[in-house]
Amino acid sequence: MKESFQSKYAIPAMSGDQARGALVRAIARLSTTRMNSRIGLAADAAGACVLLYAGMRRHDVHALAAATIVFSGLTLFSFVEYCFHRWLFHGSAVGMLEQGHRRHHQNPTGHDSLPFFVPPLVVLGLAALFATVLPATFALLLSGGLAAGYALYGLSHCAIHGVRFRYPPARRWAANHHIHHHHPDRNFGVTTPLWDIALRTRYEPKRPNGSRPDRKSTRTATE
Repeated sequence: MKESFQSKYAIPAMSGDQARGALVRAIARLSTTRMNSRIGLAADAAGACVLLYAGMRRHDVHALAAATIVFSGLTLFSFVEYCFHRWLFHGSAVGMLEQGHRRHHQNPTGHDSLPFFVPPLVVLGLAALFATVLPATFALLLSGGLAAGYALYGLSHCAIHGVRFRYPPARRWAANHHIHHHHPDRNFGVTTPLWDIALRTRYEPKRPNGSRPDRKSTRTATE
């Protein structure tokens, strides 16, 4: 007796756990692709622009105050970036985060990144949370500053590992992160060394006698 077309080509039914597992594996595969990385960079920048535009077009905050709020968001993100990198990506109790970051250290030019839709959703959630305790304009500008910081982080990270800078200040800035790949307990900041300096985790080469180098020798070593 011939099998019916439906029974021959039917997709086997999956349980709830199997479906969730398949979805997690699909998202994990997506997060390692170049397409996800590129779409993510665009989505992060677009989300930041939308929030900043929405906050600025309300015109109920002085321009200087608006700039201060955005700058506060950027500064806050730089601290969040440092904390995540130092305490979650290195020595984290959350194994998945540490394993994913270890893959990056093994292959710095790879495309491991968060699924492109996750950061915009998180930023929108933060904007909604801020709006419950702050005026709408403040919430939009602050979350926009955070989103802009994250977008700059993504672009900076790609540039550091994908561009050979010629301008000395840019080379020194990129070297700050390249050093981290050789000394994982130092230089956790990617976009800025501010928090490494403040929290004393910035790498500084020492002379054989143990003294700190002068500015010129430090610059030479990092280049």
